[in-house]
Amino acid sequence: MPTDDQIREALRGVKYPGFSRDIVSFGIVKDIAISGTDATIKMTIATRDAEIPQTIHDESIEALRSVEGLESAQIDFDIQEPPEAPSGVPGQAGSAKASIPGVKHIIAVASGKGGVGKSTVSANLAAALAATGAKVGLCDCDLYGPSIAHMFGADDQRPLANEENEIQPIVVGGLKLMSMGFLLDDSAPVIVRGPLATRYTQQFLRQVEWGELDYLILDLPPGTGDIQLTIVQTVALDGAVIVTTPQEVALIDARKAVSMFGKVNVPILGFVENMSYFECPSDGVRYPIFGEGGGQREADKEGVPLLGQIPIDIPTREAGDGGKPIVLAQADSPAAKAFAEVATSISAIVAKA
Repeated sequence: MPTDDQIREALRGVKYPGFSRDIVSFGIVKDIAISGTDATIKMTIATRDAEIPQTIHDESIEALRSVEGLESAQIDFDIQEPPEAPSGVPGQAGSAKASIPGVKHIIAVASGKGGVGKSTVSANLAAALAATGAKVGLCDCDLYGPSIAHMFGADDQRPLANEENEIQPIVVGGLKLMSMGFLLDDSAPVIVRGPLATRYTQQFLRQVEWGELDYLILDLPPGTGDIQLTIVQTVALDGAVIVTTPQEVALIDARKAVSMFGKVNVPILGFVENMSYFECPSDGVRYPIFGEGGGQREADKEGVPLLGQIPIDIPTREAGDGGKPIVLAQADSPAAKAFAEVATSISAIVAKA
């Protein structure tokens, strides 16, 4: 006779479409009733996409074939209307998320993979928005590979707490910053499991004294895991910016990020094509080192704008390594001007929303 634990363990092999997390961890599996060799599994899901419950059903039935002693399984879905965007937690309809007090717009900067320059884009986007006179905060949500503290030359600074026991962000050039990099030495690794990572992320979002901000930029880690899920559960995002390079290998993972946000009703504000080209300083000839046109094609496919094409150059790399993003270090450089155009486009999009 099969057991509840055996069935749940089998269902842990079923991923929620678009995410790397399983349906048991998501809380979609609500009840398991076993009668001899038969089982009825009740699942609750909030979605308008009919393909999602069908995919979960088919993959669940297939996964349950491995349960010893289980001869038949029936899956009953309670499909509910998701909350209005931006909200919607898989399997938990009605769990509307609140905005952060004092923060007008919350924008996530994401990518499906590492190495595409997402943190560089986040840092320079935040700096470019601040250059327009806006009040801006930047939260480094990459707990395992934080880089924002170094990019702003603030590795040695440590945040304090106010009287309400809120964390006071580090302020650099008028930008309010929070990162795990402010809490650890350079060589100290972050070794935390999912639940603790979730707790840190929630603290960065909810227990930091952000104050009055026009924009809070969230620099997400690569992938589609626990931290991304925590963010879409915790705060109402105005939208996500997807960072990619022109090459197909990066675009494949960028599509996964787009799919993830689509599953939880977070709008895509557009794509930023980073490392778009190298422009030779001597003759101005552009060389598409990582391919050409990939970002534009993907943006067209998704029906969203290509927000900007950022060149790959030595000054941008040196500025980030030196602790002063290129927008602040060389405002007249081609890369800085490209980031400024991205900031202008994003401001216009969220203003219309």
